[in-house]
Amino acid sequence: MTPMLRATLLVGLALTLVGCQTIGGWFTRDDGTEPPAELVDFDSTINVERVWSVNAGAGMNRSLPNFRPFHDDGLIWVGDHRGRIVAVDAERGRVTRRFDSDMELSAGPTVQDGVLLAGSFDGDLVAMDPESGSTRWRTRVSSEVLSFPVLHDGVVIARSIDGRTFGIDAEDGSRLWVYDRSVPALTLRGTSDPLVRAGRAYIGHDDGMVVALRVSDGSVLWEQRVSVPEGRTELDRLADIDGPMQIVGSELYLVTYRGRLASLALESGRILWVRDIASARGVSVQRTRLAVTDSDDTFHVLDRRNGSTEWSNSEMARRELTRPVFLGDHLVTIDQEGYMHWLDGGDGSFAARVRIGRNRPADAPITVGNMIYVLDEEGSLTAWRVRG
Repeated sequence: MTPMLRATLLVGLALTLVGCQTIGGWFTRDDGTEPPAELVDFDSTINVERVWSVNAGAGMNRSLPNFRPFHDDGLIWVGDHRGRIVAVDAERGRVTRRFDSDMELSAGPTVQDGVLLAGSFDGDLVAMDPESGSTRWRTRVSSEVLSFPVLHDGVVIARSIDGRTFGIDAEDGSRLWVYDRSVPALTLRGTSDPLVRAGRAYIGHDDGMVVALRVSDGSVLWEQRVSVPEGRTELDRLADIDGPMQIVGSELYLVTYRGRLASLALESGRILWVRDIASARGVSVQRTRLAVTDSDDTFHVLDRRNGSTEWSNSEMARRELTRPVFLGDHLVTIDQEGYMHWLDGGDGSFAARVRIGRNRPADAPITVGNMIYVLDEEGSLTAWRVRG
């Protein structure tokens, strides 16, 4: 395989990284395939208003870091590729803190148990004081960090793009353990965030495998293959689990790029049900409903208990939608042109459409209470809600 790879379906540079190559996650249509679906007219059933907007940094760069807003204790935290971290008052949109991490951020920040965590393109993992911005410790992992670090039971769990998962002591940054899994020759650029529950960490890998690790020592509790990489070319064999997974009760929900949406038993990893739906953007869950946008940007809402389809909406095909999020009785997604679409959770009909701006979203929005927060790729952070 050549050092650079051009894939007609995927945009971005193919970067040679520890023997593997990755391709960017935004899709383009410059190869003669169908253009994005035209926006349809409809009568709005709700009024969506922008509450505030603030410049929260320099945003992303061509290296495609993993940036999204993170909420903790009334503050929205945002990082940028130059290493700056800001905290914004979630109600008023006022910047209350501004730090310089002194590194080129690739993922984060998150604030957990009074510790601010972020990762860098150089493979640095840093823990900072969220009040003062002072560095508590900095440690080096094996390669760039593209998933959000997670703190659980005194252990920081961080993933690097070369397939390794690290357990780091939250007190001093020393390495406690490492779990190493080989990465396919070609993968999508990105890694899913570790998901933790009751002393376990659940990791979705680029080869379609899910692994449960004991947080205290990194030992493997179970492994389950959800997708099997197969096909004539390496592009055909892409099976990444890149988007967020979700836990509800005793079940784990995830989707693979290869085309498998599945529910797994947390204790054993046993597959409870599976659907043929492909996505690299992850899943969202609200009570008994599960939402996902597939690789063709068809919107699906399913009953999470058995995988049966409640409704689907294909009217935004090829518009490069974010992962949908639930807000009350509605679902929200944002397309490549900055249009935020609000769908009725009951039947999938359009309820409202507003434009966040002219730039793409950096990632899926987040919801807190009755508010939704969106970061765009240029660093603009906006807050929205339904009026009335």
